[in-house]
Amino acid sequence: MLQSIGPVSVTRFFGGAGLSLDGTQFGFVIKGALYLRVNDVTRDKYEALGCRPFSYATRTKHVTVSSYYEAPADAVDDPSELCDWAAEAHLAATKANEHKRPPSQARAKGFAKKKVS
Repeated sequence: MLQSIGPVSVTRFFGGAGLSLDGTQFGFVIKGALYLRVNDVTRDKYEALGCRPFSYATRTKHVTVSSYYEAPADAVDDPSELCDWAAEAHLAATKANEHKRPPSQARAKGFAKKKVS
């Protein structure tokens, strides 16, 4: 159903399947529900439709992952609409990845930077 947005790869993701495009995960399916990546711009749209964020319980607490929301039921039934939501989720995931700073080479190699005077 997602062919029109590009070659989506499906990989194991905890107890479900992760959905990635161009090396960026934008969604996943767990227990029969599709969750898509959101950001501060798109989250309100999901909430307005009554969609809930992904959550799970551990032995000691309940965890809510506010960066992934369940896809609207209407979108899952309509391939064209689903592709629109998935493309938007991919954009949100791509932007989120751009904001992550990669570790410096010195820290990645385990060396501390030395100040030279």
